[in-house]
Amino acid sequence: MDVRPDLPEKQEFIEDFKKRTKDFVLRSIRVFQALPQTDEARIIGRQFLRSASSTGANYRAVCRARSKAEFYAKLSVTVEEADESLFWMEIMAEAKIIPTNRLESLMQEATEIIKVLSKARKNT
Repeated sequence: MDVRPDLPEKQEFIEDFKKRTKDFVLRSIRVFQALPQTDEARIIGRQFLRSASSTGANYRAVCRARSKAEFYAKLSVTVEEADESLFWMEIMAEAKIIPTNRLESLMQEATEIIKVLSKARKNT
């Protein structure tokens, strides 16, 4: 059973959101590359990069779900990964590993991704 909607506007939203989550990953890579070369920055940065990249990869998996149950499960993982990414950004900012102003826009994007996906999950 393909759970992807057939309506053109929903298909367009799905493709736009794929791009949005991919851009989130690419922006996260740039933040990771800008981290200072300290032990704590490397450790936390790797955690951040894993969760951020998982957000994009898992959203693509959501789009390939074969059932509503699989769709819901993969969507839940994507929400969790986006929220974990936000957590690591908060830690980097509060620990002064990277300036908060460097993270604000990406933190806002993570928050918006979480909101959109949480609403989709709720409506499933």
